[in-house]
Amino acid sequence: MYAKDGEQYYVVDGHVHIWDARESNIKNVHGKQFIDCFYDYHRNLSPEEVTWDYGTYTYYGGERLMKDVFQDGHVDHAIFQATLLRDFYRNNFGQTGECLDLVRQHPGKLTYNHAYDPRDGEAGLEQLRRDAEQMQLKGVKLYTAEWHGDSRGYRLDDPWSRRYLEECLELGIKNIHVHKGPTIRPLDRDAFDVADIDHVATDYLDLNFIVEHVGLPRLEDFCWIATQESNVYGGLAVAMPFIHARPRYFAQIIGELLYWLGEDKILFGSDYALWTPQWLVERFVDFQIPEDLPEYPRITVAQKKKILGLNAAALYDLDVPAQFRLPAEAGAR
Repeated sequence: MYAKDGEQYYVVDGHVHIWDARESNIKNVHGKQFIDCFYDYHRNLSPEEVTWDYGTYTYYGGERLMKDVFQDGHVDHAIFQATLLRDFYRNNFGQTGECLDLVRQHPGKLTYNHAYDPRDGEAGLEQLRRDAEQMQLKGVKLYTAEWHGDSRGYRLDDPWSRRYLEECLELGIKNIHVHKGPTIRPLDRDAFDVADIDHVATDYLDLNFIVEHVGLPRLEDFCWIATQESNVYGGLAVAMPFIHARPRYFAQIIGELLYWLGEDKILFGSDYALWTPQWLVERFVDFQIPEDLPEYPRITVAQKKKILGLNAAALYDLDVPAQFRLPAEAGAR
């Protein structure tokens, strides 16, 4: 929970990880390229006082996460978004077992979203069924640019991908988080294109498609899709740190999102440990659209409360304490 100026904010960090990119887990040069690119994003977009050393960044573990996200980070609930990268890392990049252990140790604080790859065919469908039962999945995280043997990506509207989405419907997995943002070396930028979101959102109206990183650098394409598709949401992970590094750019991002998507379809995420949530939450609560950008209206307290947590809580059926809820008639203030 974060409190400022008499207002209380229920915070859901919709995008956190535990990863292992230590040398012992790196399978090949591409694994090293990936974590180095991650670290460049962290180092170049973070305030100096919250920048980590490289060694800590490659593996930090669950105890550090609980401190950074919950004890210091103002977060009430966090959602793990799995990233496997099996072709780059010996024991995956995201650490499933460690994440699930934390979920069990801290009931009500954490949700785990696993990953699948439709290029695994029938065997992958069977694994998805087992995972859904064992992990109590409410959501999944997809990485359409992930390498798989000779394949360097897939589309959500590919035939096998459609079969997996249909299986998600059968299993009650309603929240489909998809990385559609900046590329990470050595992945291909075009494999993160947002056009396939348009296709599947139309065809699977009972699924929620959360476009992580709001399609950057394709924000305009994403906004035109999301304004038409009622089941498409925008996750702010990676967009958030521009509140420090490029505040006017962030103002344009959030202004466009509020205009096209509206205040009910935007979700906060730190992308921990790329960035820690504490400074992102504090700066967003303090943030306001500059007066010399008059095409974007001022962001209200109610809008900030929705973005920081209430929207994600609705998607995941989280029990928000009464003192953090907005009255039905909440409007601009």
